[in-house]
Amino acid sequence: MIVFRYLSREVLVTLSAVSAVLLVIIMSGRFIKYLAQAASGALDPGVLFQIMGFRLPGFLQLILPLGLFLGILLAYGRLYLESEMTVLSATGMSQQRLLAITLAPAAVVALLVAWLSLSLAPQGVARVAQILNQQDALTEFDTLVPGRFQMLRDGTRVTYTEELSEDRINLGGVFISEKRESGNGKKDRGISVLVADKGHQETDPNGNRYLILENGYRYDGNPGQPDYRAIRYDTYGVMLPRPEVSEEISEREAIPTTDLLGSAELRDRAELQWRLSLPLLVFVVALMAVPLARVNPRQGRFLKLLPAILLYMAYLTILISMRSALEKGRVPIDLGLWWVHLLFLAIGVGLMGWQPWRLSRARRRALAEVSK
Repeated sequence: MIVFRYLSREVLVTLSAVSAVLLVIIMSGRFIKYLAQAASGALDPGVLFQIMGFRLPGFLQLILPLGLFLGILLAYGRLYLESEMTVLSATGMSQQRLLAITLAPAAVVALLVAWLSLSLAPQGVARVAQILNQQDALTEFDTLVPGRFQMLRDGTRVTYTEELSEDRINLGGVFISEKRESGNGKKDRGISVLVADKGHQETDPNGNRYLILENGYRYDGNPGQPDYRAIRYDTYGVMLPRPEVSEEISEREAIPTTDLLGSAELRDRAELQWRLSLPLLVFVVALMAVPLARVNPRQGRFLKLLPAILLYMAYLTILISMRSALEKGRVPIDLGLWWVHLLFLAIGVGLMGWQPWRLSRARRRALAEVSK
């Protein structure tokens, strides 16, 4: 029991450290992407952390299997390097018993991944989709930041305001530059520039929104040509586009697992197999990691790390490609993703088969040294 707790603690501690580092790296990259969208006005900065929180289960369901794989390699590699495994083998610790001990923390991780994959991750994707749909319903003035030039999503308009009230209705020091379109629908080089001392938004009974500018000028012309036209106005109204909000969640990853179970659609069945594959992935990589973690103290603990990572990446890449093939009907649904797991399960069993004679020889050598 002492050995079981010691080995399990080593694996889980290393797993936590590796997973935390991987999570920070992945979330940082995704946060930068969302931050760029917020800077361009496509997202409200206030929802960034909500989106990242709801995306967290989707990140963890892929990070935890890799974290367990690397955790076993690093934890057991250190024990081999410091000859602790040699001592354990001399006291009767076989490779099969080591695997049995390792499967205990692997089962904990598999249960956690199953919870994330089958329940939390789909819910998180659905919530993110709802937030993004709500963001699509916002006009450029709902995400406008005072003192910053903001480009509209299609790149046709640049908006600037010096002041903006807390209710985002009244504006001060407004500048709007918009590309004009020719009669045939193609954009020419013409631009229209609106400047105003102040402005405000109004909504009519039909729900149409207008931007009312006061005390300003409108300039129309083509850059580089002296044919500009200037118009001074006291009041100028611009109708803001009324976006269509879709509450339907189209992402297949957001479909609840209970709905996938009763579906006969090919894409839904492929998605269900993918969600079930992630917990199975945990047990298979644990089987492969135990023999791959064995290193010679003179070779260093990182000798097999790169080949092991390449083996894991091949496993995950084949799963992802087969998932796409299933969705397109290129692979029989009954064969599905299961053959990939069986293939790498056979690889893991083969790796285990290479080790007993080496472990027995090491144990005999250790016993001989002890007897002296």
